[in-house]
Amino acid sequence: MIKLNIIFKYIIVFVISMLPIIELRGAIPVAIDGYHLNMIASFIICIIGNMLPVPFIYLFARKFLNWGKDKRFIGKFCNWVLTKGERAGKKLEDKAGTGLFVALLLFVGIPVPGTGAWTGTLAASLLDIDFKSTIIAVLCGVLLAGIIMMVLALGFGVIL
Repeated sequence: MIKLNIIFKYIIVFVISMLPIIELRGAIPVAIDGYHLNMIASFIICIIGNMLPVPFIYLFARKFLNWGKDKRFIGKFCNWVLTKGERAGKKLEDKAGTGLFVALLLFVGIPVPGTGAWTGTLAASLLDIDFKSTIIAVLCGVLLAGIIMMVLALGFGVIL
């Protein structure tokens, strides 16, 4: 019974880390401060969970948005995402120049609202950054965000 309870908690943490906006930024504090799970196991599970949707976002999100931009109910949203994403991507590209890989890594890795693997991957897809570079930059960013969140979760746990 106890082992099933722990496995269930890890599954919850895994699912949380896959969710857009929340990602591992929310999953790590739940694992460490909420469920008091093993730090290393939680870190690995959160990284895997956060990275699992990345290839699908890269390969299919842009196609879905282009398909949906002239549809009745979702057209406005799809056009808004495409326009905003392309504008933001071009701005990032202009500022970053040849440092686009590092800019994407930092965009994903600095845990602030509106950034993360989902947003970074979508931006990379809209900017036509190649698949391999995107996956590597996003993975490095997710690792950086995971380390930052782990330190913050441990720090807040000590304070509380």
